[in-house]
Amino acid sequence: MDTAPDGRSQRDRMLAGDYYRADDPELVALARRASVLVQRYNTTDAAEPERHDALLRELLGTVGTQVVVRPPFYCDYGSQIRIGDRSYLNFNAVLLDVAPIEIGADVQIGPNVQLLTPHHPLEPEPRRAKWEAARPISIGDNAWLGGGVIVLGGVTIGADTVVGAGSVVTRDLPPGVLALGNPARTRRRLPS
Repeated sequence: MDTAPDGRSQRDRMLAGDYYRADDPELVALARRASVLVQRYNTTDAAEPERHDALLRELLGTVGTQVVVRPPFYCDYGSQIRIGDRSYLNFNAVLLDVAPIEIGADVQIGPNVQLLTPHHPLEPEPRRAKWEAARPISIGDNAWLGGGVIVLGGVTIGADTVVGAGSVVTRDLPPGVLALGNPARTRRRLPS
């Protein structure tokens, strides 16, 4: 296992939100495990809902009851993803879970949505050396992310908030609002 100058493993650095190297053998093995499970999930016959559910529960950190994730679905590690009861993820969801991704209960996620926790240094040398870090994402209960929404790391989306299709969320959004655009901005409060 590769360690950083402070003696911590690359995995420990990643989980702490510090810069780490994703090419560390331990992280590569964890990503490979997830990749195998993702491939199995994405190719399991839809007529086998119990198999789908079992694979999803093996892959992800926490899966609530009555959760639907339509394949294809993609993630980095899976273990850092928590999905609440009755949430729905449509086709082609990409959840890069280098940092934790929390999806509340009754959340609706449209097709082609990306939740992207990793970020890279702006300076060319650390980027060339393959250093990266990540910030968590949290989606509140009963939020709805329209098709093609991109959410960047470090963002919290409040409960009952709706994010319009194609929006890019770069900052926190409060509960109960409609947000649109690139970058997404609050347009109005929604009726409670």
